[in-house]
Amino acid sequence: MTTRGTASPDPRAAVGKDGPATAALVLGVTGLCTSVALVGGALGLIGVVLGAVGLKTAGRTGTGRGKAVTGVVTSLLAIVVAVLAAFFLAWYANRTQACYQPDSLRQYARCVSRHLTTS
Repeated sequence: MTTRGTASPDPRAAVGKDGPATAALVLGVTGLCTSVALVGGALGLIGVVLGAVGLKTAGRTGTGRGKAVTGVVTSLLAIVVAVLAAFFLAWYANRTQACYQPDSLRQYARCVSRHLTTS
């Protein structure tokens, strides 16, 4: 039951206004899950941009601020994890480059073990 004298916000007015915030949240979480495969870094960059747009929109409409902030944070984490994964992969490739043409998997495993345990 509604009374005629009270002004209540129209729930339809805010529908669809937090699209960039929702997209930032989705891209941030997806980017964080795929950061180890280095794909998450690119998704994180897009998520940060959409999160900034979502924060600006939330300032005007009042909806989606939590989603936008979460999207920016998870997107930044995705970028950091992707950068760390890239550095680790480069370090690993540098340390084990002599093992790239083994005759068998067992020989490769021994070679990698030898190169990673020596200084």
